[in-house]
Parts: sequence; structure tokens; C-alpha cells
Amino acid sequence: MGGTPIRNEIRRLRFEHGEMTQQALADACGVTRQTVIALEAGKYAPSLELAFRIARTFGVRVDDVFRWEDADAAS
Repeated sequence: MGGTPIRNEIRRLRFEHGEMTQQALADACGVTRQTVIALEAGKYAPSLELAFRIARTFGVRVDDVFRWEDADAAS
């Protein structure tokens, strides 16, 4: 699997928050819908600022949204 080792719970959190659309999350965070799509797919690692914006939108901590999954550590 390609992409970034940063995994996220964005899709789950969106649905737990009234089935928030990708566009609504994008608007709340000041990014494009394409950015949210790439984040959810694990193809893009957010900046620290964006990670905090997303967490704030959901009212949770950054580590409730994002986690590091290092493939080397699993060996």
C-alpha cells in the first residue's frame, strides 16, 4: 500500500458528526474537498496546522484523528 504512514479516522468522525460531507469539512478547515479526499485515502499527510484544524472541527484531540503506523516497527 502506498501513501503515507499516517492513518486517520476522518471518515468515521465525519459520519459520527451528523454525516458531515467532505465539502463541509473542507469548508470548516479552509481546504478543498480534494484535500479531504486525499487525506481520507491516506495519500496525503496534513500539515500540523491542518491536523489541528480538523481535530478542532470535530472537538477532539489530534491523536484522536491521526496516528502513525510505521511499517518498520511491525517487523
